[in-house]
Amino acid sequence: MQFPILTLITFLPVLGMIIVLLLPKDNKRAIQATTAIATGLQVILAIVIWMVFDTAKTGINDVASMQFVERLPWIVIPSTPWFGEIRIEYFLGIDGLSMPMVLLTALICFLATFSSFSIKKSLKGYFAMFLLLDTGMMGVFVSLDMFLFYVFWEVMLLPMYFLIGIWGGPRREYAAIKFFIYTLAGSVLLLLVMIGLYFSTTDPQTGMHTFNMIAMMDPANVTTGIFATIGSSARMLAFVGLFIGFAIKVPIFPFHTWLPDAHVEAPTAISVILAGVLLKMGAYGLLRISFPIFPEMTHYFQIPMMILGFVNIVYGALCAMAQTDFKKLIAYSSVSHMGYVLLGMAALNVQGMTGAVFQMFNHGTITAMLFLLVGVLYDRAHTRGLNEFGGVYNKMPVYSFLTVIAFFAAIGLPSMSGFISEAFVFLGAFQTNKLWTILSTLGIVLGAGYMLWTFQRVFMGTLPEKWDDVLTDVNGRELFTLVPLAVIIIALGVYPSPALNWMSTSLGHLVEFVNANAAPVLFGGF
Repeated sequence: MQFPILTLITFLPVLGMIIVLLLPKDNKRAIQATTAIATGLQVILAIVIWMVFDTAKTGINDVASMQFVERLPWIVIPSTPWFGEIRIEYFLGIDGLSMPMVLLTALICFLATFSSFSIKKSLKGYFAMFLLLDTGMMGVFVSLDMFLFYVFWEVMLLPMYFLIGIWGGPRREYAAIKFFIYTLAGSVLLLLVMIGLYFSTTDPQTGMHTFNMIAMMDPANVTTGIFATIGSSARMLAFVGLFIGFAIKVPIFPFHTWLPDAHVEAPTAISVILAGVLLKMGAYGLLRISFPIFPEMTHYFQIPMMILGFVNIVYGALCAMAQTDFKKLIAYSSVSHMGYVLLGMAALNVQGMTGAVFQMFNHGTITAMLFLLVGVLYDRAHTRGLNEFGGVYNKMPVYSFLTVIAFFAAIGLPSMSGFISEAFVFLGAFQTNKLWTILSTLGIVLGAGYMLWTFQRVFMGTLPEKWDDVLTDVNGRELFTLVPLAVIIIALGVYPSPALNWMSTSLGHLVEFVNANAAPVLFGGF
């Protein structure tokens, strides 16, 4: 049996959480150090996975092509006169789709740990919830059993609710409850589809129903249940249910309204994780579950998905332009930039899909850096009002330089990573539908507009006298969190091939699989 590196990278934060809970609550240094060590070891494991990852393997719908596979019986309920045996597996594995997300999760959680050192209230509880959240997110990206996927998906919900509701801003309870209700509503839809898929899918090796996501992708295994008897009508409802469940997390218009509230009220480190990792879970779910299990419905809804991508891009950018709160502006920019992800995914070709997944990774690093920068300013001035500043460059030159990098990366300036991913998205989408692709390019202009206007209001001009003795440049801890992200943004903008190599083979196979199984939709039943 191979070394269980995926189990280790997933549950290492839980071990850290247990140690944190055993430490005295007054020993703040030990609590912080334990969290930093747990997330730091997770980064080391992610780098090891990256170094030995075989980019030639295809993955997606083939167990043999998945890497670092761990597969054991987990929950087994013997058969009864009324029900057959229920067998749920502990099934982990990664491919070119999940590899970038594993690395991103480990990196963002590690850097967010150091941003969390400014937390003073109930430190023990905060870091325990933080580490549990880390495990939930990582588990989603490595699970190949749908039941296990759902467990990790729900595990993530609880700590995020408390991290916003206890350690957030003045309207933290409202933001936390809104986040919880939206996400839980989507989870109910996921649960219903998961149950339907279970009773419709037969494992060819055991002859029993299975939660194995790879088995669910093969139409030959769908032999019983609602999807076999009713057919396309049930599959359409299932695809729409999954889409809504995942769209809430992305978030896709009109399910986006929880995001600005959650971002504004969450502590800086949690905003970093929310934008850097959590939003990617929705897009990942669509690519891992919805597209390969329902390829014909993916094609059927291809143009509507492109339209929703366009709406996200333009609507998010317009809302960002109207904001006077720095954090809310970045939150709406995330809505816009995740629209590029949906546009590239809906292109259903290799260029668009590669651009979409690369955009997921790039958005994670760029937006994480932006929220860290907002947190630096807020820690000093205790306000995020864009119109309350001006001339910050004169007082904080290093901070301003790092902000220039993050802003230009968000705009999509050449030599920055965001440019590469957006270019691939548009290259792919243009081949599928020229109209919605051309209209979506409006987001580039709007993005440049609100970012440059924000930079002008905050950094240019004369610094108000009230900030003379308040604002100080970035310290060593803040540089430690910001510089690695800046380096990654520039490095992947200049030489993106290493990152593209992770995903290109798997995504090419996903596109081929979806297109090969996109039979015409013939409705029946109901």
